[in-house]
Amino acid sequence: MSGIIGHTTYAILAAKAAGHHRLPIAPILHRHFASYLAGSYLGSDVQTLPAAVCQDTSQEVGYCAARITESPITGGPVTPWKLSLDGAEYTPLEIHHRFYGRAHLVFGWQDADRELAVAWDDVPRYLAAVVGDALELFGPGERKLAYVFGWLAHVAGDSLIKSVQPGITLHLLDGKYTPRNRPVQDLVSFHEIGRKELRIDWPSLLADLVDTPVEPIQLHFMRVAKPRGRLADFFPEGWKPEDEPLVARVLAENRHYQRIRNGRILEELALKRTPAGWQCDASLSERTGGLTYAEMVEAAEAADFRHALWQMGEAIVDLFVRVIQEEPTLANLPADSCPTWHVLSARWRKQ
Repeated sequence: MSGIIGHTTYAILAAKAAGHHRLPIAPILHRHFASYLAGSYLGSDVQTLPAAVCQDTSQEVGYCAARITESPITGGPVTPWKLSLDGAEYTPLEIHHRFYGRAHLVFGWQDADRELAVAWDDVPRYLAAVVGDALELFGPGERKLAYVFGWLAHVAGDSLIKSVQPGITLHLLDGKYTPRNRPVQDLVSFHEIGRKELRIDWPSLLADLVDTPVEPIQLHFMRVAKPRGRLADFFPEGWKPEDEPLVARVLAENRHYQRIRNGRILEELALKRTPAGWQCDASLSERTGGLTYAEMVEAAEAADFRHALWQMGEAIVDLFVRVIQEEPTLANLPADSCPTWHVLSARWRKQ
């Protein structure tokens, strides 16, 4: 399934929770919401790449290492996709293995690099070092901070939903996060929660997300740049600046291919009105074992899926708080963006 729907939903809820708890970073997240959401997906899932190219249309298809034997567009032949850079070629699987752990921080490392994984208790200090470096080494502007906190939302969200860390109580169909229940999570998050409750304009949100620029801070927090700053002081191992050009190219390709995927995801998640009610794409129903859309909604309600999402938002904000405690500069930010019109009216209205 898409991945992007779940992670943007988690990040949106975390931003709402951050505002509710009056965290000093909340105004920054909302001022640079597209970059925050970009960090919450592309900040970690650098494997957002095509698997192949349709020979009939020259369009990129598939996702990362998925095995594609025929074009989903025409049914015709496909050619494996590769990224070319300076005379070398890299497959999506090679890129995934090489950089997934660096982007996910606490898990997903290959055996040879497993010692570079950051212990969960060290994550706040790691991120606080990244935030400090963002403020001191990467010039003025808030956008990079929003992106970094979006990235943390992904690291936390994946760790919780994939049971790397405890904190989410969910048993939906056959578990917390399984191939069978992922279509249910995406469809319910997209329609029942996203469109109906949160009033999310998904096409606009996803388009804004991929139009954000590549943030140099990502090369720093993945440790594929020249070692410097607090991060290099606290975590001196595993830096690979020789990979910086490749990662920069991968991040640009992520945005390019996600633009293509956006339309396909929106089409796949669309519902169709039938005499029996709203129905989802048949392929999604098949993945759940044949559930109708109404049955998926019932299953999510029975599993108290909304409570699990509430837990997710609170857990991510708890991690935000720990980072703010580690980085005093953040604690000194104003918790409100600016006076509201109500406040200004009270000050300025003529009596």
